[in-house]
Amino acid sequence: MSADPALYRRMAAYNLWMSEKLYAASGQMTDEERKRDRGAFFKSVHSTLNHLLFADRAWMSRFTGHPYEIKGMGVDLYADFGGLKSAHLAIAGDIIAFTGTLTPEWLAGELEWTNTRGLTKVRPKWLLVTHMFNHQTHHRGQISTLLTQAGIDIGVTDLPFMPDLM
Repeated sequence: MSADPALYRRMAAYNLWMSEKLYAASGQMTDEERKRDRGAFFKSVHSTLNHLLFADRAWMSRFTGHPYEIKGMGVDLYADFGGLKSAHLAIAGDIIAFTGTLTPEWLAGELEWTNTRGLTKVRPKWLLVTHMFNHQTHHRGQISTLLTQAGIDIGVTDLPFMPDLM
C-alpha cells in the first residue's frame, strides 16, 4: 500500500486545531472538574488529555528517535493543566514538523519497536502513523463527549471545516 504524505500533513494540522479547541473548552472547567472521574476509560478529562500526550510522545519517539518523556500508560505526565497544555501543543508542533519530512519511501518501510510492556513489534510505518492520528481522534471524541456532558460545547470538529479549508 502506498500512502500520501499530504494526508499526514493535513491530519497533523487537524490535530493542532483540535488540541487548541480541546484545551480552550477544557479551560472553562475548574481543575477539580477536569480531574473528576467521569466514567471514561482514563476517568477524567485531565487524565485523558495526559493519555493523548503520552501516546503522541511514545509514537513520536519511535518515529524520530527523540527521547520524549513518558511515564507509562495511564500515568499522568502533568498534574498542572497549564504545563499539560504547553506540552501538548508543543508535541502537536513536533508532529507537524515530522509530517513535513515524510516521503512515500519512508512510509513504505517497516518500523520495529519495543512497546512499554517490553514486547517487540514490526509494522508498516504508514499503518503506525495512521494509527497515531486515529488514536488521537478516538480519545478526542471521548473528551468531547465528557465536555458535552458537562455542558461545554467544543464547536465544529469536522475535518473538512477546519478554518484553513473554508
